[in-house]
Amino acid sequence: MTALLEGARRLTGRGGSDLVARMDALQRAVEASSGRLDPDLVAEANEVLGRAGARLRLSAEHTVVALAGATGSGKSSVFNAVAGLELSAVGVRRPTTAATMACVWGAEGAGELLDWLGVPKRHQVERESPLDAPSGLGGASHESDLRGLVLLDLPDHDSTEVAHHVEVDRLVRLADLMVWVLDPQKYADAAIHQRYLEPLASHQEVMVMALNHIDTVAPERRPEMLDDLRRLLAEDGLDRVPVLVTSARTGEGLPPLRELIASRVAAKKVARSRLSADVSAVASRMRSANGDAQPGDVARRRKQELVGSFADAAGVPIVVRAVERSTKVRARQATGWPLTAWLGRLKPDPLKRLHLGLGKQGQQGKQGKQGQQGRELTVLSRASVPQATAVQRARVDSAVRAVADDVSAGLPQAWTAAVRRASVSRLPDLNDALDKAVTSTDLGVDRRPAWWGLVRVVQWVLILTALAGGLWLGGLAVMGYFQLPVPETPDYRGFAVPSLMLLGGVLAGIALAWLSRILAGIGARAKASSADRRLRAAISDVTERLVVEPIGAEVEAYRATRDALAKAAG
Repeated sequence: MTALLEGARRLTGRGGSDLVARMDALQRAVEASSGRLDPDLVAEANEVLGRAGARLRLSAEHTVVALAGATGSGKSSVFNAVAGLELSAVGVRRPTTAATMACVWGAEGAGELLDWLGVPKRHQVERESPLDAPSGLGGASHESDLRGLVLLDLPDHDSTEVAHHVEVDRLVRLADLMVWVLDPQKYADAAIHQRYLEPLASHQEVMVMALNHIDTVAPERRPEMLDDLRRLLAEDGLDRVPVLVTSARTGEGLPPLRELIASRVAAKKVARSRLSADVSAVASRMRSANGDAQPGDVARRRKQELVGSFADAAGVPIVVRAVERSTKVRARQATGWPLTAWLGRLKPDPLKRLHLGLGKQGQQGKQGKQGQQGRELTVLSRASVPQATAVQRARVDSAVRAVADDVSAGLPQAWTAAVRRASVSRLPDLNDALDKAVTSTDLGVDRRPAWWGLVRVVQWVLILTALAGGLWLGGLAVMGYFQLPVPETPDYRGFAVPSLMLLGGVLAGIALAWLSRILAGIGARAKASSADRRLRAAISDVTERLVVEPIGAEVEAYRATRDALAKAAG
């Protein structure tokens, strides 16, 4: 169990685990949305998490209650009245509070908390039993019910000193419970409503309104004034905030205020409520900016368009045609009529001209020049394949943009921009990736069909047959020339066997070569089709790595942010 969870349970009881779970969800949302959502909003969420984490590690036995108000509102008098001591100076002509004063009931363990609050030790007072003289709020000591209270008297929020504004803003964010002391003449001032109350609409559970100086208001006007104050609070979104009327001079309304503070301190739930409100508030703002859309996935049609545009840019059609032509050339060399097939070796191999390989020929030993050629055409480079044209690059850009637009449809602008950035983030590596995909793909042209070898054997048999027939006829001619006895020449259906051997060998060899050429053309097209599939599979991996995966990462980040914010907002 983490130290943070232990701190939360000490501070907030059984509800601590829920608070920590929501904080953890907000942390996940911050991490996932960093660089996508408004950086100021993400930074604010990070600040809330840091502040909440720090509060969880501090005293769980103390509740920080801050009294805030405008100049002349009488908050220092209220502070002194609740403390039962004259701790905070009260001015005569122009009452003003220049520095934060803290009064602590039960100082043990409160030191680190006060340091975190930034209250100097000279402005700290320990409310211990030697000081528990009878107070004006009941005539007897009732300090035990406030044990665990850290009461702060903040500077005036409308002070002309900028440092006072900064101090109030800082401690308003740190206090567990805020008590706003209002003046009957200033309770409607826009300064407090627009700067503090309205932005804290989500913190109703940790706020109290005290309309002070009520003794200066005629009794018949009080209901009307209270109704007007509640109306203003409702407009601020604070319709459930308790509203008390007090008078530090006469003591009216102070016992109920003290009792309310004591009950909140005793319940030990204010800190949890405050932290929960902080987390909910920033999570709700992030959720509003993030939206609740359902991003799409990359459609199959779009993937095919991507692969097609990338394949064109990589020169796949050129390579495929070269595979077909190369297969035909090598087939003719292997199966053509031996007396003319050698002429094919004078033509450069189309794949060799592209500096593309045929692959490994295998462990078949020396198989003449054809086998040697297959071994020589290993994977080299793609330098001879024409570079992508402007039109092809434009098609790539269009396909990538179409994928990004499809996936980001319905997302807020921040995430749409993030998806678009991700879609092109790896495109600078496109040329190298396409080069590697093409040059490292086994084109399958090194595997020579078995029938090539068989045809070659038959061709040489036919050549030898024709040669034997020719020699036989030549021998008969020489013997006849020298008038030597000529042996009887066998015949087949009236045709001399030597003539049949010569003519049949030549004609059959030529016919077999033409038949082989037709079959080789069919096989070459099949090889080209297979090479096209392999190349496009390699290109598909490139599109997946360079485009689809970055877009998918943004989509997952959006979903993680959306789900985490839903949990964090509560």
